[in-house]
Amino acid sequence: MESDSRLVLYPQLSPFASGYLKADDIHTLYYEQSGNPKGIPVVFLHGGPGAGSQPKHRQFFDPKHYRIIIFDQRGAGNSTPRGELRQNTTAHLVSDIEMLREHLGISRWHVFGGSWGSTLAMTYAIQHPERVLSMTLRGIFMMRQSEMQHFLYGMRSIFPEAWENFVAPLSMAEREDVLGTYYRLLTHPDQSVHLPAAERWSGYESACLRLIPEKPEAAKAVDVQDVSGHAYAIARLECHYFVHNRFQPDDYLLKNIHKIRHIPCVIVQGRYDIVCPPVTAYELHQHWPEARFIIVPDAGHSASEPGIVSELVKATNTFRTIKP
Repeated sequence: MESDSRLVLYPQLSPFASGYLKADDIHTLYYEQSGNPKGIPVVFLHGGPGAGSQPKHRQFFDPKHYRIIIFDQRGAGNSTPRGELRQNTTAHLVSDIEMLREHLGISRWHVFGGSWGSTLAMTYAIQHPERVLSMTLRGIFMMRQSEMQHFLYGMRSIFPEAWENFVAPLSMAEREDVLGTYYRLLTHPDQSVHLPAAERWSGYESACLRLIPEKPEAAKAVDVQDVSGHAYAIARLECHYFVHNRFQPDDYLLKNIHKIRHIPCVIVQGRYDIVCPPVTAYELHQHWPEARFIIVPDAGHSASEPGIVSELVKATNTFRTIKP
């Protein structure tokens, strides 16, 4: 497990079960289970919203100890319909988590979430603290207006070329309202309009994820290959949530953190995270001093960076001592 004193991901593994759960008259959710069928349950909440789950997400957890539950949120990954905005709110997602827990016959579980997944994890825990054994949070995002403005405009100060590509199709007037303009493009019925917009939105975020950015040609190849899938879902859903699913009040999570301060928690944050800057994680820790707060000195936002991986695996290993 050790590599240059850092922990690495557990080996690849396949699910021992998977299925689809009908959430309502529109949405069907994909879920899977891997690891130990009799192990301690842990649920993985992916980012985005809209990013979907990946096989490597199973690898943050000791498969001999954990019953690893991963699902694709509404409109994401293998859940259907992909990119669907109707009946897709934070409240719906929290309800889905509870429905999945009950469907699987689980009383309490560990909760793991990064980026938007950290937002959803905190929201779920605030509403259902009795169901949460521990929390592992990465790249903290609390969906406040200041954080969304940073994503839309602030990242330009570090990644000006990525931002210029992001807004290249927009007029100078439209650049004054990037969010509203992109929402109009991403919800346009014509694929020739919404797919290029999705590619630019997703490409902008991807270009800013890592301490050392990927080569532009590599990032472009990935985007083009999956433009009708991952890019479409993540762009539409992120923009949709920015427009329609803001918390009231804006600092809802911070105002309610007192409800979950008794839950063991580790917060892992990249020092050079441009997408979700460390100040957000720092503010969370000020309101939640009992949580262990870890700044990874050589990492950005991506969960794949070695220092982030190591601290996340350390956290899930530490929580193996907690039983339902």
